[in-house]
Amino acid sequence: MATQKFYLALDLKDDANLIAEYKELHENVWPEIKKSIQDSGIEVLDIYCTGNRLFMIIEADADFTFEKKDQADAANEKVQEWETLMWKFQQALPWAKPGQKWVVMDKIFGL
Repeated sequence: MATQKFYLALDLKDDANLIAEYKELHENVWPEIKKSIQDSGIEVLDIYCTGNRLFMIIEADADFTFEKKDQADAANEKVQEWETLMWKFQQALPWAKPGQKWVVMDKIFGL
């Protein structure tokens, strides 16, 4: 069972054709990308879309860290190829750090 949950946001370029293509690519995510996600300790990864805004929910094991995931991704040619392709569709949120794609969201309410 997952012990950590993370919620992230990112915008797509506000172009209906690009958004449709992005969604289509995510219907058949490359197997190497799925493997890299699972190998990092992520047990569940869901992406939701409204308009051009994306929300990602991650459930990960206790050993997962974004730092370890980033290091593994940097050393994985196929992940780098996928991320370069995805950047065609994505745009950083205005408050993102330089080069940052997905931004971790802060929980402000719970019930």
